[in-house]
Amino acid sequence: MPTVLITGANRGIGLELTRQYAQAGWDIIACCRKPREATALAKLKVEVRPLDVAKPASIAKLAAALKGRAIDVLLNNAGILGRRSGFGKAEGKEFLGVMQVNALGPLLMAQSFWPHVKRSKMKKIAAITSGMGSIASGANGGSYAYRSSKAALNMVMKNLANDLGQKGILTAAINPGWVRTDMGGRSAPLAVGDSAAGIIGVIAGLDAKSSGCFFNYNGQILPW
Repeated sequence: MPTVLITGANRGIGLELTRQYAQAGWDIIACCRKPREATALAKLKVEVRPLDVAKPASIAKLAAALKGRAIDVLLNNAGILGRRSGFGKAEGKEFLGVMQVNALGPLLMAQSFWPHVKRSKMKKIAAITSGMGSIASGANGGSYAYRSSKAALNMVMKNLANDLGQKGILTAAINPGWVRTDMGGRSAPLAVGDSAAGIIGVIAGLDAKSSGCFFNYNGQILPW
């Protein structure tokens, strides 16, 4: 069966993605910062690996540990919201911390794991982004760090489509929608199971023509 590596697999969308891929019979490499505390993830009985995408050394260590493994789908899901700081309240350390996890983390993951992806049959790298990172439709004020990090992530994924396309690797940036999770809140209209199923469907349908696109979870192409 194919293999998927999922970051931030211990809760929310990451946990549901892990659950659904496992139910479909995939081999899972589920990554999170503190595996011993990931009780819900442990119940799924998948391979769990420690990973902190904010720490380059952690990424390099995992890539070395998995050397020689073929990874069909590298799914960069780990992300943080940060404070919803409006204009006049942005703070440098927090801003850079959000950028580190949400934008630089997926780039470093791609740099470290592209050989693993290239060894596979599917050869796909996907990242969970946000509609709030769309400059065309989402720049309506507030949440400076989060919005900026997701816009940067979109550029990372578009660039990767060009740089890794020569190696046969496909990429996608996927908006999960407004989902009822700890991050999305209870008032969000979309169930986490529906979002995850849509994300998995988008990845399954990704091909050379659509590589590098900004997708909604339902397959719709979103404006940059």
